[in-house]
Amino acid sequence: MDIIGNRTLKDLLSEQTKRYADKTFLLFEDVEDEISEMTYREFSDAVHRLSNVFLGLGVSKGNHVTLHLPNSLEFMTSWFALANIGAIMVPTNILSTRDEMEYILNHSESVLLVTEEDYLEKFTETGDRLPYLKEILLARTKSSQVAAKDIAKLMEQSEASQPDVFINSEDVAAMLYTSGTTSKPKGVQVTHANYLYTGEVMSKSIRLTPEDRQLVVLPLFHGNAQYYSTMSALVVGASIAITEKFSASRYFVQAKRLRATVGSLFAAPIRMIMAQKYDTSFRDHSMRVIWFAQSVTEEQLNEFEEKYQVPLLQMYGMTETVGVPLMNPLDGIRKNMSIGRPTIGYEVKIIDAEGKETKQGEPGQIVVKGIPGRTLMKAYFKNPAATEETLKDGWLHTGDNGMIGEDGYFYFVDRIKDMFKRSGENVAANEVESVIADYPGVYEVAVVSIPDPIRDEAIKAFVILQEQADVTEEELIEYCRTRLAKFKVPDIIEFVEDFPRTSVGKIQKHMLRKIDAQIPIENI
Repeated sequence: MDIIGNRTLKDLLSEQTKRYADKTFLLFEDVEDEISEMTYREFSDAVHRLSNVFLGLGVSKGNHVTLHLPNSLEFMTSWFALANIGAIMVPTNILSTRDEMEYILNHSESVLLVTEEDYLEKFTETGDRLPYLKEILLARTKSSQVAAKDIAKLMEQSEASQPDVFINSEDVAAMLYTSGTTSKPKGVQVTHANYLYTGEVMSKSIRLTPEDRQLVVLPLFHGNAQYYSTMSALVVGASIAITEKFSASRYFVQAKRLRATVGSLFAAPIRMIMAQKYDTSFRDHSMRVIWFAQSVTEEQLNEFEEKYQVPLLQMYGMTETVGVPLMNPLDGIRKNMSIGRPTIGYEVKIIDAEGKETKQGEPGQIVVKGIPGRTLMKAYFKNPAATEETLKDGWLHTGDNGMIGEDGYFYFVDRIKDMFKRSGENVAANEVESVIADYPGVYEVAVVSIPDPIRDEAIKAFVILQEQADVTEEELIEYCRTRLAKFKVPDIIEFVEDFPRTSVGKIQKHMLRKIDAQIPIENI
């Protein structure tokens, strides 16, 4: 038996509810600055009620249910209610377009959608294009005229009894879609054991206690907020403060108001916070550590820690690794220009193209050792080829290049695959290219990332038009807005006669990246 055994999310919530029944588990601050609070007992009761609602709507063990929700109590309750009955949560980005959601709903074969009235329009004109979807359930409705079932009313009529559904620790509890180098995202299968394991790893890595409170400002549909924040709090019986949206100007105001002690950010939000007008009162908080991912300059790190009086820890992880395989030590020497050292339970190495370990200072692919379904993702849904390519002989191939320094710390170099990060979101170049290529008059397109001082990377598309075609940059960008989530829409489109190519005609994107570009201010 390992540290997880055969425990599930249902077991963990039950255990902590018995220990901390009347203790605050969740605080939620909405966009109107209103705060809602739930104890462990209240949350557990709500989970049981919603579990029975889902069962009553025909959701059964193994069914996929899509959540298209912002950060909210409804998201949290739905997540654990589905896990309670062995169903599988499919959390999605609220910025996703109608087309993107249609793909996810069909690929996941989701039988139920939980969303809000504000997003309902994306799903009302789909007709026969969603053959698996049987029901839409609404949270926070505004109008009594909406023809969809209201989650709150159904929960009022439901019993707070624990459903009798047998669940195994390696049953899939969620499926998180992540961009890849193909035109369509892949569904990463995450088990109950995965969730508990990453909670154990993170809680031990940051020395979390029941007295701590996680501050969650990143979106709950991401693995970061689920794995590192929510699960680490739950495994130790801590509490969680969730904000509906991230606010750079109010981050430390919210941290103080919600009495948070630990938090998680990406590089882009860190730079956004630092770009705000500084007030010395921002130092007046109870935050003891913030972990982050992605590149921040040494000067920015020092300035952030000095201004806000809280240490930063850079880490490395991805949806597929589930836990955090690399992290700067809380109780050791922090080298935040690195991505840290291996954490408890993980083995990490750097390999060359032949699969051999590289020497110190030599770049190669980062690979992580683990057990699929326990310490690593279980598989990609309905994609055995991609699963086999990623999980080889007990090692997860990340698709990222790194190297080990003489100090024994790991350093990120670049991404092997043709994708990039924009404000913490993965964007596959091929996904953007396929949308632009569909526009009438476009002959060929190549999408690259260019440096952005706030969002890490901006998106630039180089486009070759067909003869006699009359297409403008504004037309193409507007078209992309209707087909792609906001963070995937190009900032700049440049029309060219041809691309730099290799002798066999392959586009040399590294040459395209060298072309100077100024990002229009209105696009930032």
